[in-house]
Amino acid sequence: MFDTLKNPLAIVGRLLLASLFLPAGIGKLTGFAGTVAYISSAGLPVPALAAVAALLVEIGGGIALIAGAGTRLAALILAFFTLVASFVFHAYWAVPAAQQYVTQLLFFKNIAVAGGLLTLAAWGAGAWSIDGRRASNHRPSSE
Repeated sequence: MFDTLKNPLAIVGRLLLASLFLPAGIGKLTGFAGTVAYISSAGLPVPALAAVAALLVEIGGGIALIAGAGTRLAALILAFFTLVASFVFHAYWAVPAAQQYVTQLLFFKNIAVAGGLLTLAAWGAGAWSIDGRRASNHRPSSE
């Protein structure tokens, strides 16, 4: 049963993961000043550059996941980005007790997303993707 669902599940999984990153990246682009202020409030150096990097990773990575193009690399970059963002912006151990529950949920949600991205990096985008088409076009014929 799962063999017949492999490609539909892969594309749905990619779309669901992209639904986290693409809108966030577009939001950073349209609300750039607020993004820079938020990054600055976390004490990161060069917040404008960090904001540009974040929106490029989220928009570029989101598009790559949707298309299934360069999926493994995009998934690795997004996993790393998500892990770093989790420790910087969702450090539940460093917030007041009243904020810990929600911050901890966001932290572990991001950890789970990074796990899904690492799985995608390991197994690839599936046949219904640009990567899948490229792989099928490069297979030697059985002649």
